[in-house]
Amino acid sequence: MDLDLSNRTILVTGASRGIGRATAEALADAGATVAVHYGQSKEAAAEVMETCGRGARTFQADLSTLDATDALIERVVDAYEGLDTLVLNAGVAVPTPLDDDTHRWDDAWSETMHVNLRAPELLCRHALGHFRSRSPSGGRIISVASRAAFRGDTPDYMTYAASKAGLVALTRSIAREFGADGIKAFTLAPGFTRTDMAQDFIDEYGEAHATSDLALNELTDPADVASVIVFLASGHADHTTGTTIDVNAGSYVH
Repeated sequence: MDLDLSNRTILVTGASRGIGRATAEALADAGATVAVHYGQSKEAAAEVMETCGRGARTFQADLSTLDATDALIERVVDAYEGLDTLVLNAGVAVPTPLDDDTHRWDDAWSETMHVNLRAPELLCRHALGHFRSRSPSGGRIISVASRAAFRGDTPDYMTYAASKAGLVALTRSIAREFGADGIKAFTLAPGFTRTDMAQDFIDEYGEAHATSDLALNELTDPADVASVIVFLASGHADHTTGTTIDVNAGSYVH
């Protein structure tokens, strides 16, 4: 099977660490030119760009702000004269305890929803416009959601689960409505993965909590998620458009 992504330009949001970094590097290994998005980690993003090579560039944008998010797709399209695939990976998991101060609770909900759902919606809006202009070749959108979108999460992370459920619905809607324009959309639902974000949760609840319900004997690695994204970006799975692929070591199957 040919997974050659040469002559493909792919934007990966949140590409400076974790799943995003592994994805950017795996896509580059398959021949893609990667637009490496980052929010704050400029040095880490530069390292990813160097590792990727193949014309990779970094693009800074704070996805918690409207203007920066609104301009990102256009900046990438202008830099590369096109975009083939958008990987929506960037996300935050801000705890929202029920007994927290109302203003802090509201701020955490707002940040989570903006980064995890509103920013993807806005990025998709611009990407869809670009992809539709290239019809019938279209483009691909790959969203990294979470098993929490389906099985829920702890009380402190209900916000995170709700935002990821919204991302699933957004991606499925795109798949259903824009297929005629050659646009395909897929969702991945990882469970606990060895990333900085998961480590924060593990530090709070303990590693036993993270591994107790796995069918396998180890946590998922970012590379396990990245390999699925490469496959979806290759075009070999286009007729699974609208689907959600669980990558969670069997901890949740739906």
